[in-house]
Amino acid sequence: MVLGFGGDVEFDPVLFEVRRGGVAVPLEPQAFDVLAYLVSHRDRVVPKEELMDGVWGGRFVSETAVTSRIKQVRRALGDDGHSQRMIRTLHGRGYRFVAPVEARAEQRSIEPIRYTVSDGLHIAYQVTGGGELDIVLISGFVSHLELDWADPRHAHFLHRLASYGRLIRFDKRGTGMSDRPSGLPDVETRMHDVLAVMDAVGSRRAVLVGYSEGGPMAILCAAAHPERVAGLVLYGTYAKRVWSEDYPWAQKQQEREAYTDRLVNGWDWEADMRMRCPSADGPMQRWWAQRMRAAATPSTVRALMDMNSLVDVRDALPAVRVPTLVLHRVGDALVDVGGAQFIAERIPGARLELLEGDDHFVSGNPDQIVDAIERFVADLPDAVDRPLALAAAAAPAGPRAGDLASGLAAAGGRLCSGPGDREVVLFDGPATAVRAGLAQLRAGDKLGVAIAEVPRDETKLDAHGVQLAITLADLATPGSLWLSSAVCDLIAGSGVVTEPLDGFEAFLAVAAQ
Repeated sequence: MVLGFGGDVEFDPVLFEVRRGGVAVPLEPQAFDVLAYLVSHRDRVVPKEELMDGVWGGRFVSETAVTSRIKQVRRALGDDGHSQRMIRTLHGRGYRFVAPVEARAEQRSIEPIRYTVSDGLHIAYQVTGGGELDIVLISGFVSHLELDWADPRHAHFLHRLASYGRLIRFDKRGTGMSDRPSGLPDVETRMHDVLAVMDAVGSRRAVLVGYSEGGPMAILCAAAHPERVAGLVLYGTYAKRVWSEDYPWAQKQQEREAYTDRLVNGWDWEADMRMRCPSADGPMQRWWAQRMRAAATPSTVRALMDMNSLVDVRDALPAVRVPTLVLHRVGDALVDVGGAQFIAERIPGARLELLEGDDHFVSGNPDQIVDAIERFVADLPDAVDRPLALAAAAAPAGPRAGDLASGLAAAGGRLCSGPGDREVVLFDGPATAVRAGLAQLRAGDKLGVAIAEVPRDETKLDAHGVQLAITLADLATPGSLWLSSAVCDLIAGSGVVTEPLDGFEAFLAVAAQ
């Protein structure tokens, strides 16, 4: 919202402006951050050391630099060090914002919210900034395109990203301003929303920035559609959401369920923000609570938490072939730093950068995150051909193999041939392939589905995953669809019901919701 400081002075965290008489007053970003911090903590004196930490994020800064920014702010507001009508200096203690503050407008976004259609659902998106580089932000948990701008520190995070490219944001289906489907979809289905939004704004290639729950979606998109991804940035995220012996950096299932119950039954989002972002002050906590309550209902939150508990994209990591930066704060209490190290070790050529601090959410010291992203995108290579992409290979067998292959192609797959000229149909995700296969399967049909890295533009395939799909199809009993273990991991949360097959490292697809 726009705040008035008496007379004709306005503070607009959405447009990142100070205005006098309706005219924007030039103000350096750090000076604006100083003002935003003092306004957010206007109920008390802010010690100089706290102001340094809050604005400069623990980086060394001289007292002279702080004094200089205070002078800049006072000039912008029409104040001065003698009268101190708006910012008062308490020598030896700090600074306090003392001007009367009034809300003058409702929260508003700086660009219009638009919609595109993905799978029959309206997906809300917004584009800010400009330039040749496109940046697609895949937010964690939930988002709200309009309310995202209402917290000055989160608005600063968005403005910084939009300062060196065209920032493309969207509310994932089921949350924010997007349509609510009958049930919340899996990560793979939501990945299609990313592509639909990119198509809507004419973005051929973009840097994907996925944080927290947005990370797995960004990973899958980079692996399956490398031709659309110029680079991948992952912050505070994970490859698997629930603990297992081979992934010990996540919450155990019982802990996860208890956490979900606290969120849904307590509905205390201020407390949730204190956990996610220990540096969050009262205004930020209240903003988070307002944003969360506007973006999702209790039943939506439970469904989201349950769906995220099933996420496991470990098998997709080696197939990510785009420049990748993995960022993580060492004191993050929500997502263990070991998960970031796991991801960076398994994505070829990925760079891991560990950041000091305890905040998980991006509003905590946003410059620390965006500075690292800015360095990364500045060093991105020119567009190069990336011939391999992750795909789900579906191989039919049985007397109706040809008809089954044609039906799968009509359902959105790409018809190819594998070893021995066997027909194989490729999909960009395994859940899509399995759903299409179950819909087409008849009594005498047999179908195998496996994960493969395949050339994007070729139709003659010999990848290991293609051969595995053919082998599974040949082994399958008539009227059944067999899946590789990697497929079973990646479709977790998709609504596909599977059963393990005795004596085989494979699974039977039973049904799909």
